[in-house]
Amino acid sequence: MNFFKNYFNLIEKGIKSIDHSLLEHATKKIIEVSLKGNKIIIAGNGGSAAIASHVAVDFTKAAGVRAINFNEADLLTCFSNDFGYEKWVEKALEYYADPNDLVILISSSGNSKNIINGAIKAKELGLQVITLSGFDNNNPLLELGDINLWVNSKEYNIIEMTHNIWLVSIVDYIINEFKNTVV
Repeated sequence: MNFFKNYFNLIEKGIKSIDHSLLEHATKKIIEVSLKGNKIIIAGNGGSAAIASHVAVDFTKAAGVRAINFNEADLLTCFSNDFGYEKWVEKALEYYADPNDLVILISSSGNSKNIINGAIKAKELGLQVITLSGFDNNNPLLELGDINLWVNSKEYNIIEMTHNIWLVSIVDYIINEFKNTVV
């Protein structure tokens, strides 16, 4: 029984480790992009890719914010084969990003080369970038975002669940506070 109590306390600590003004700032950026007719692009690896898929659908369907993610097997395997795994995100952005889109990049460690390269490419393309990471608060991804959401944890599942909750809370905030503005 102590395991679950401790586990849920760790999740709660992760969720609460954010400055709420960062979530509000991220929400406003997402709404600005949507109101201009642009889209949100979300990418991650593994569990973070699953979060990207989930949140992209929620942004689109529930919040009325057009969002896509890069989780198609043919895209991942083609771009990884042709350009190398570390470059597939940057190449996907070259092919799919439009001026004034916003990119959300998720890496639990903040050290994933493909996500870091994607952030660098997004900046080169003039896109706004929101990053989500955890582990060390001086990870490379934190240097690359316009808005950086960092979880104060060293546990993958805690970090991933926190990222998911933060992103879904942004979706719900848009639904509740801006439903007549965005949709």
